[in-house]
Amino acid sequence: MADLKVDIGGLVLKNPVMTASGTCGFGTELEPFIDVSSLGALVVKGTTIESREGNPYPRMAETASGMLNSVGLQNKGFEYFKRNTYPKVREYNTAVLVNINGGSIEEYVELSERINELDDIAGIELNISCPNVKMGGMAFGTHLPTSEKVIREVRKVYRKHLMVKLSPNVTSITDFARVAESEGADSVSLINTLLGMAVDAETRKPVLATVTGGLSGPAIKPVALRMVWQVAGAVNIPVIGIGGIMNADDAAEFMIAGAAAVQIGTAMFIEPTAPLDIIKGLNEYLDNNGFKKAKDLTRTLNE
Repeated sequence: MADLKVDIGGLVLKNPVMTASGTCGFGTELEPFIDVSSLGALVVKGTTIESREGNPYPRMAETASGMLNSVGLQNKGFEYFKRNTYPKVREYNTAVLVNINGGSIEEYVELSERINELDDIAGIELNISCPNVKMGGMAFGTHLPTSEKVIREVRKVYRKHLMVKLSPNVTSITDFARVAESEGADSVSLINTLLGMAVDAETRKPVLATVTGGLSGPAIKPVALRMVWQVAGAVNIPVIGIGGIMNADDAAEFMIAGAAAVQIGTAMFIEPTAPLDIIKGLNEYLDNNGFKKAKDLTRTLNE
């Protein structure tokens, strides 16, 4: 069997398969289906300083080869996470990262400082690319000077692994990746959802209460794959690939294009065991193609 261990900016994972934030809650929701400790890493649901109710319903919709969501970062806030969720997730024998969000740079900084207090959190995924919130969210991830400032300020206070989640809703994602690298990010994850919408032809109304939402699933895979390839060629920090990864072949393709690891999201809505199936299939792919180590698959595209 191949050695699945990968190193992403000093954070060593037992395998390159992570969960994507917002698709598995805080990990405990997966326990009836999989051994969470078997994952390369668990990226928990987006967390904010204060509790958020999220957007009004309906806020999810199935689309051709994908899904739209406009959940709006619903969560009970950091103090609830610290008291009730952290004691559970710290017991997992895998790296746990917290996806963090804020309505201002000050909120991002304060939340990062508070997470510093949690010894068994391996890192944060700085989400400056969410298209489903009115305050903050994508506004930070689509304006270069603002992205630069929020990453810089968070880096000043956060000691452990800093992963920056990039928005695809920009003209040149490589520019944002370079800014993340220059301001001290240890890795970048991409892509977040593409901005989309759905219309009900019978009622002539939007399907989502917020009209637009984030598109994920197989429909966005070609775009995500292209952006991962571009970013991997533009920066020296590890790239985490996200976007329509449904099986081991998809995961292998992202790694070939330049990803050091991958995140699984929409696939878990169809099959909660998808991450473990992908780990097993990736191992078989590596064995069948003569790779002794998973890390050796990264950036092997024959151009």
